[in-house]
Amino acid sequence: MIVSMTGYGRSVKETAGYQLTVEMKTVNHRFCEMNIRMPRQFMSLEDKVKKAIGHRMNRGKADVFISVGGESLVKRGIRVDWDLFRAYAEAFSEMKQLQGDEGAALPYSELMSNEDVVTVEETDDVNEEIQMLLLETVEEAADQLWAMRKSEGEELAADLKKRSAQMNEWTKELAEYAPLVKKQYQKRLEKKVKDFLEGTLEMEESRILTEVAVFSDKADIQEELTRIDSHLKQLDSILDKGGVAGRKLDFLVQELNREFNTIGSKANDLQISQRVVDLKAELEKVKEQVQNIE
Repeated sequence: MIVSMTGYGRSVKETAGYQLTVEMKTVNHRFCEMNIRMPRQFMSLEDKVKKAIGHRMNRGKADVFISVGGESLVKRGIRVDWDLFRAYAEAFSEMKQLQGDEGAALPYSELMSNEDVVTVEETDDVNEEIQMLLLETVEEAADQLWAMRKSEGEELAADLKKRSAQMNEWTKELAEYAPLVKKQYQKRLEKKVKDFLEGTLEMEESRILTEVAVFSDKADIQEELTRIDSHLKQLDSILDKGGVAGRKLDFLVQELNREFNTIGSKANDLQISQRVVDLKAELEKVKEQVQNIE
């Protein structure tokens, strides 16, 4: 099966006052890369999150967003440094005696705002149940992502097969028409050689030899057509087998482009040149589609 590198998945689950949301999207990339954004309380699960996504993709860049709504994942409490508090209280008592102001009250509000005496402590409120639910949410979103990549891959494969069939049809047209062009060019060349030998055509011998050499080099495009036929068959075979096929298909696109360019440079006929333009235009569309395949 052919798989696309682009896809999207989303899952939401709730438990005990929390709402877990996992979103992930993938785009084209030469390798397999993941960028995960999640609350720090879940950072210990990052490797498990990557594995859950990684066994469903071989290539592509994945952006994963994990958020938590509802109650806070952090519990807050107050810690009092009682030793320091007593020291302040004793010092205040001595100050009252020295100043003769026995009625003065200890400034509790000021001591409460003193960060050396009173500090706010935060502890993570993430238990095993929430962690397991998060991983389930990730798995569900990853399943949706995989389903979309698979569905799009099937559409890409169908489109590529259609374009391969079109290129194959045009190649067969070239195979049928090319011998006629070769024969016409050969007749023109034979006439020039005959006229030259009979002295009715004024042309340097080197020019005749050049045209003969050009004919032997450019008139025959059968080798290129044979290789094109082979490449198109390989392309169809890869699409049928599926798997991680993106790089193989990209290589075949490059090879087909090379053969089309060779025929284009050899062609000394308007009809062949126009068909080569059609083939290259169709191949460019194939190339764009192949960039999306894993």
